Amino acid sequence: MNILGLDVSTSITGASIIEDGKILKSYFWDTRNKKKFPTLYEKADFIKDRLTEIEDDFYIDKIFIEQSLQSFRSGFSSAKTLSTLSRFNGMVSLLCYSLFEKEPQMIAASSARKTAGVQIKRGDNAKEKVLQFVLDKYPTIKVEYTKHGNPKPGSYDLCDSIIIALAGETIAREERNIATSPGLLLG
Repeated sequence: MNILGLDVSTSITGASIIEDGKILKSYFWDTRNKKKFPTLYEKADFIKDRLTEIEDDFYIDKIFIEQSLQSFRSGFSSAKTLSTLSRFNGMVSLLCYSLFEKEPQMIAASSARKTAGVQIKRGDNAKEKVLQFVLDKYPTIKVEYTKHGNPKPGSYDLCDSIIIALAGETIAREERNIATSPGLLLG
């Protein structure tokens, strides 16, 4: 079963296709250039073109998208930012539905990490833990670093999309097992 996992953002979107826990392809799409992508619509059009390429190359069984933030986090997100992220997430979700003819399922980042097996303790940097988890599990994934030793832009997004896809695969497998298991007999 081919699972498409997406980490949707107005700046960089990560996308990964996995099958049986193996990464078939992973991408990140940078839409930060305000001259090239001045509006959400240009960004969405660019993402549509990338999703169309995936649709041409892979049969996708299920799509999982990281749910946009639902609440404020001190020092991180304004109401305007949350609203814009939700709008863009909805645009990409509709694009997926239109292109793949499948309803994407939303999954919260914390649930995806837990389902995929990423151990995060209070106080841990979740992004760094996800990156290390992916690099340990998939040594073929290569991350480039800045001269200051930080992962280059797109690295975290790519890794987040892998986690969404892995969690999605587990969820899809559980749903399939429930659908095919015999019902309980009540006496």
